[in-house]
Amino acid sequence: MPMTRDELRRKAESDGIEFFFAMFVDMHGKPCAKLVPADSFDLMMDGGAGFAGFAAGPMGQTPADPDMIAIPDPDSYVQVPWQPETAVLMCDIAVDGELWPFTPRVILKRALAGLAERGLTYNVGFEAEYFLVRRDGSGGIVVADELDSAPAPCYDVKALTRMYPHLAQVSRYMNQLGWTNYANDHEDANGQFEQNFRYADALTSADRLIFFRFMVHTLAQRAGMAATFMPKPFHNLTGNGLHVHSSLWRGDVALFADDDDPRGLGLSRMAYQFVGGLIDHARAAVAVTCPTVNSYKRMGVGAPASGATWAPAYATYGGNNRTQMLRIPEGGRIEHRGCDGSANPYLALTAVLAAGLDGIERELDPGEPNQDNLFTLSAEQVAARGIAAMPPTLLHATEALAGDAVLREAFGKGPVGDYLDYFVATKQAEFHEYHRHVVGWEIDRYLTLF
Repeated sequence: MPMTRDELRRKAESDGIEFFFAMFVDMHGKPCAKLVPADSFDLMMDGGAGFAGFAAGPMGQTPADPDMIAIPDPDSYVQVPWQPETAVLMCDIAVDGELWPFTPRVILKRALAGLAERGLTYNVGFEAEYFLVRRDGSGGIVVADELDSAPAPCYDVKALTRMYPHLAQVSRYMNQLGWTNYANDHEDANGQFEQNFRYADALTSADRLIFFRFMVHTLAQRAGMAATFMPKPFHNLTGNGLHVHSSLWRGDVALFADDDDPRGLGLSRMAYQFVGGLIDHARAAVAVTCPTVNSYKRMGVGAPASGATWAPAYATYGGNNRTQMLRIPEGGRIEHRGCDGSANPYLALTAVLAAGLDGIERELDPGEPNQDNLFTLSAEQVAARGIAAMPPTLLHATEALAGDAVLREAFGKGPVGDYLDYFVATKQAEFHEYHRHVVGWEIDRYLTLF
């Protein structure tokens, strides 16, 4: 049952809470908050926390618009482990008394409400990769652990041990919060780590990912480092993915599982249809799951050694095969590898759910699982198999997104038009701003060439 206001008050008093962060995220997934004293609990719960929406980030507002009011969700309450006198409350934004439809969390909640009307629950597990870095004194960054320079550092116990204080603290805090941290490892790139927590319903998992990033950033800074979830912070190292594990449930029944699957992956007919939808909408949805210009520098084709890529270049599915966009690690769930560390989880999950449900509605069959190592196939071989390549840039991806009617409906409308058009315009402006910059590579290549 949802936590009531009085239950929230008693919980906060029992935990000794002095301040609340009334928090929301903008389109980019940037957390924004006001620090509200516990003495103002009733004021916060009755009237919310006010924000000038245009100043907060892309939230569909202009300087002429009324304040955005952040309405706390009691069920999202998290006591901050490293600052236990404070707590975070994730908020839904309202304007003039109505939920603001350009709020990422509101967009996902609307999609989940439609799913609940069908008696279904969308469960999600995230795998969030990040780097620990330091500034190098000349405006660049270097791996924080100067000894972490092995050519193949994945799972290196020595590098893992050197970062043990940071990793162990994050793990302790996740378990203190009840998230069930079940693994922590050094990933494929120097300075790259992953810390996993158990799946939950989609809204809870998205809220937790926002808090997880906030926690990792804060603890890294306190240790004299910086954490980054940027998709490709180093040109010569593997980038940061955000793998999304999806499953649909009806009560306690796992609807994606089937031990008698003739294809041998342990998936139900519904799960295969969900896969079909993800593949069909992949070139459009990637604008949401990989939403920055930097995202497309992470994708490519090459042997998966450190310094190359683990990011999918094609819209395919397969079994326990990490060259596919959709990997089936075991029966009953689908791992979407076409999502990266810059994704806003509320928007990304809305896109994944809408694409998958469309596959179910249309009863799409994705065909037989792909068994190939897609990193070694030629372009001609890929084309012969009818496999769609992912867009090469954010601009290409947003052009595909603009024409996707299913995703357009899923993201909904607002006072200034469809959210999808607002998202596309914002991201295309981001691309064009980036494209205007002249970088060192161009100077090195072209300065005296002609």
